[in-house]
Amino acid sequence: MKKMILPGIFGLVVLIALIQTIVDEPFKLAFSSTVSIIVSVILLLALVGVLVLTVRGHMIERRTVFVFIGVALMLPFFMTLALEIKVSPEVQKIYDALEKLPPGSKVLAAFDYDPPSAPELQPMADAFMAYAFKHDLKVIIMGLWPQGPQQANMAVRRALEEPEVIAKNPVYGTDYVNLGFQSGNEFVIQSMGGAFRTMFPRDIYNTPYSDVPLLKGVENFSNIDFVMNFSAGYPGTKEWVQIAVDRFGVQVGAGNTAVQAPEMYPYLAAKQLTGLAGGMVGAAEFELASNEIGKAASALLAQVFSHAVVIAFIIIGNVAFFLSKRRKE
Repeated sequence: MKKMILPGIFGLVVLIALIQTIVDEPFKLAFSSTVSIIVSVILLLALVGVLVLTVRGHMIERRTVFVFIGVALMLPFFMTLALEIKVSPEVQKIYDALEKLPPGSKVLAAFDYDPPSAPELQPMADAFMAYAFKHDLKVIIMGLWPQGPQQANMAVRRALEEPEVIAKNPVYGTDYVNLGFQSGNEFVIQSMGGAFRTMFPRDIYNTPYSDVPLLKGVENFSNIDFVMNFSAGYPGTKEWVQIAVDRFGVQVGAGNTAVQAPEMYPYLAAKQLTGLAGGMVGAAEFELASNEIGKAASALLAQVFSHAVVIAFIIIGNVAFFLSKRRKE
């Protein structure tokens, strides 16, 4: 019976956290700042307790480590604590470029990622779509990854639930359109330089290109004011820079996963890339810059908590190793 207690508690926390994280309207359960601090102190004291037990020669089971990490990952989604986040110059450049766009500007949003990369990229996409609607930007959505346009639809749906966006009442086909997915990788971008309709003769709902009001007068990149690319790999930001920027002179901003972002800094330094938001930190910074506070800040806090717990157990493991070695001597 005792063996089922820890997995049971962990399972309950995971279930509630999944509801809190996934549903569009967050589960109404949040700790006050005081309770959040108390919970954090309890977690710290529990880690100290594990260290004390280790020093006394007690072996800690692996599932105890897993439970601690799981709790550290889930608790921040219920906390009202906030990290002090400063907007980096790379993210600020994206925001500044968007701010310079007058109402009615046409922005191409390329969603080049899939659900496994969504925890890092979806918060950026959500904040971007909300910003675009609030500032009357016309958004043309597409994807070089099959699941990309569906991720875009999620971002649109969440943006349309915000009161300020509801007041704007953006209309599909007039204020935004989803052209869907097209295979071909960088060849798609190259072909779009000649004519968008060659790659996207119909939108995601099978409406002919010529029948979409927003697309009237949009022939190629010369009619696009800015490109925002959300990328988890190939094809993605590198291909957009090498073709859309270098060959057609389009401004491109990017939101990348933390793994991919370092590869983009040379393009940023060469001013081929307008701005860059990398990983969960970049997502939180973009939310802050655009005043679209969402889930990235909570997810970033969860990362900090889980990393701290992992480091603590590395220390505890080393203490246990050296003590056991000393006892043998």
